[in-house]
Amino acid sequence: MFRAFRPVALCLALAIPAVVLRLTGLHPAPAISLAVFGLGVVAASFVLAWAAEAAEVDISGGLAIAVLALIAVLPEYAVDLYFAHTAGSNPEYVAYAAANMTGSNRLLLGLGWSVVVLVSLFIASKRSGRTVRALVLDSGYRRELGFLAIAAVVAFAIPISGQIHLVLGIGLLAFFAFYLWRAAMSGDDDEPELVGPAARIGALATAQRRTLVIGMFISAAAIILACAEPFAESLVASGRVLGVDEFLLVQWLAPLASETPEFLVAILFAWRGKGAAAIGLLISAKVNQWTLLVGSLPVAYGIGGGPAALQLDSRQTEEFLLTATQTLLGIAVLLALRFPRWAAWTLLGLFAVQFAVPGQTGRYVLCGIYLVLAIGAFVHNRHHIIPTLLAPFRREPAVAPAPAEQHQLV
Repeated sequence: MFRAFRPVALCLALAIPAVVLRLTGLHPAPAISLAVFGLGVVAASFVLAWAAEAAEVDISGGLAIAVLALIAVLPEYAVDLYFAHTAGSNPEYVAYAAANMTGSNRLLLGLGWSVVVLVSLFIASKRSGRTVRALVLDSGYRRELGFLAIAAVVAFAIPISGQIHLVLGIGLLAFFAFYLWRAAMSGDDDEPELVGPAARIGALATAQRRTLVIGMFISAAAIILACAEPFAESLVASGRVLGVDEFLLVQWLAPLASETPEFLVAILFAWRGKGAAAIGLLISAKVNQWTLLVGSLPVAYGIGGGPAALQLDSRQTEEFLLTATQTLLGIAVLLALRFPRWAAWTLLGLFAVQFAVPGQTGRYVLCGIYLVLAIGAFVHNRHHIIPTLLAPFRREPAVAPAPAEQHQLV
């Protein structure tokens, strides 16, 4: 058990300075606070990710994927919901809630999906000695894609109306609950594929494993809750002190800190030839973000004293529109449950281009590019649109065990 606990102990040790600062109430320079609390969030995120993976041993397969994806992004949710809650009494924080949500979404799809697919295809090509041009998913993943497609289409109401209304938020939360229920009913009881520290924890005796996993969940959650507020505030304060746009710091640095463990888990899966499972994890995380995260924002805003709708300014509206059109392209590409190499490079390239065109005009041009490419992909995959939209409501067979070679060789 000690060998399994060593990486967990190391991460918890790295988080100690953040806990000490929080408990003592000390307020060092913003940059130092950002580094200390950021390290605490990252360290706790790794512990959460390992605990969630190891918990798959005791949870049914379909639900395990959804729960793992949910827990992996909890650090990001803690920061985002803090901004939304604070915005209820301080309107300037509304922008930060929108920034964190849009940044994490685009990072997950533009960087996460693309890198996982490219790594998967590289490994498959290396093993087969032939060029592998597309990652092919099992039919069971259509349900996940269907949930994402419906949530993404509904989310277009946000940039169109310029607000996230409480009614929309409650609807998205209910849709997320339905998603978890469907995942639990999937009936997939295959043995989980664990890697790294999670594999060693999962191999422990039942009593030891469950005790350790519960302890990891509690300690990591406590650290994240302790770090969320000072980390969020230090992001804003550091931007002001260093002369960096606080919106950009919140939009990209916070998601990078909280999603690093999830990305590494997905890349490890891809490196071991489990590309479909890696993409499945990231699709599930994307469903969580478009339902649970977006739906929670107006609720947290209202609890913080705000009205029934979280109003967005022009910058936030364009960020939501860019995020929504990027998601639409990702869905359109995957409708045939086939992720081509060209699509991965396209998503990655467009993700990189956004940093070279930060202005409003550039953002809307990018939205147009995403939309045109998405329409083209929808037309090409038009026969899969209706089955995908109906998949969340149909009794589908569980995801079949992946064959030894799950990539299309061409």
